[in-house]
This record gives sequence, structure tokens and C-alpha cells, in this order.
Amino acid sequence: MTAPADAAAPILLRSRVDDVVTLTLNRPAQFNALSEEMLAALLVALEDLASDADLRCLVIAGAGKAFCAGHDLHQMRGTPDEAYYQALFAQCGAVMLAIARFPVPVIARVHGVATAAGCQLVAACDLAVAGERARFAVSGINVGLFCSTPAVPLSRAVGSKLALDMLFTGRFISAAEALTHGLVSRVAPDADLDAAVDALTGEIAAKSPVAIRTGKAMFARQRALPLDEAYGYAAGVMAGNMMAADAAEGIDAFIGKRPPVWAGR
Repeated sequence: MTAPADAAAPILLRSRVDDVVTLTLNRPAQFNALSEEMLAALLVALEDLASDADLRCLVIAGAGKAFCAGHDLHQMRGTPDEAYYQALFAQCGAVMLAIARFPVPVIARVHGVATAAGCQLVAACDLAVAGERARFAVSGINVGLFCSTPAVPLSRAVGSKLALDMLFTGRFISAAEALTHGLVSRVAPDADLDAAVDALTGEIAAKSPVAIRTGKAMFARQRALPLDEAYGYAAGVMAGNMMAADAAEGIDAFIGKRPPVWAGR
């Protein structure tokens, strides 16, 4: 998955194994920097895959030595115009929102470094599996730029003290520190990273598709609600989920001490 790419290959690769799709950022020479073209390709892929009823998980990975080094600074400096920057950061925000609104879990497979908007991409994903030598930073401050847009998902993934420490200093944190503070969900030896991602996607794909899709949408919405409203909303969602065929099957299977057979699988 992380072998250097052919120069003529697409900047975003798509592969599928059963009900799991992997999107691989494919600009290894640029450490998979998020150019305008890369962001456009990601948005098209996310919008296309969102309608795939058979999909269970989406993995975002990077080719070459790194996951993603953030925005393409060379491209950004080529058009020193505020309107251009507004459009670029809005485009990046649209990708992050598409991940948040994607109907099934989106998992970052992180190796090497994830910096600036690359760290933003990790934070925006629902889950992240990192190699033990992976490192993370929001390093715009080192070039005179506060990472304002990466701060949005980062501040929702980790506590404010760590987020601001990273944003004010640009320092790298290790995979172990990222795990401790919730930026990633699992860490594996680098050699076992693919196996760890496969294990996680396998666990999720084995669950009820209805419950997974219901749960992703519910979890995102309840976080934006006051506590009492969140409970009221969650109760309604859970009651509706109980009416699904998968819930009846799952409970009957549990009572009958047999594996469940989910609808549509």
C-alpha cells in the first residue's frame, strides 16, 4: 500500500477488498501534500462512495514514506491572493465535512508523518490506526501561519491543552502520545500496520450495517447538542434502531446463543 508510485499514476488510488475501500493519497515525492487537485479528487471519491450501500468501511492511506505533509506550500505561494486562499481552505473544509458526513466509519492508516492539514485529516477521520513510529504535528506556526482549519477537528479529538500546545509550538507528538490523548485509536508496529487496519475494518464489517450507519450519524449529531437534548435525540434514534430487522435478529441470536445473520449480508 505504501510503495512509491509511478509518476503517471493517478494522484488518488482506489482499491476494494470485499466491503472495504481504501483511498491512497498518491503523491509520494511531495509526501502526499494536499494540492488543489488532491482535494478535488478526494471530494469526488467521497461523494461517489457515499452512495455505495454495500460499503462497510473507508480507509484513507498514503503512498511512500509519509501519510500526508499538509497543504502544498509551493502551490499556495504560487497564487498569493486572499480570494484564492479562501477558496482553497473552503475546499479543504468540504473534504473534512464529507468525511464527517460519510455514512460509514472512515479510518486513517497513518505512517511516517501527518503534519498540518495532514494531521487535520487524521483528526477528521472517525478512527485512526498509526504505526508506532508515526509522528503528528500542526506545524504552520513554524512558517508564520496558525493552523486555524486543522485546529477545528484537532480540538474535537484531543483536549484543549494539548491542541494549543501543538498549535502554538508546532512540536511533533509520537504515536504513543497521540494514542494517549485520543488523536488515534490504535497503534501497531510499523510492520504490522496493514494487519492492524484489516483487523479493525474486519471487526466493524462484522457488525450490523444498519447499526453502524445509524451510530455514525447519531454520534456526530449528539455531540453538537446540549446534554438534555442529546439524551432525547439518542432515545429516539435507539427506539428506531430497535425496530430494524437487524436488532431483532441480533437479540434473538444472542438469546439463542448463535451467530447473527445480518440483513443484506
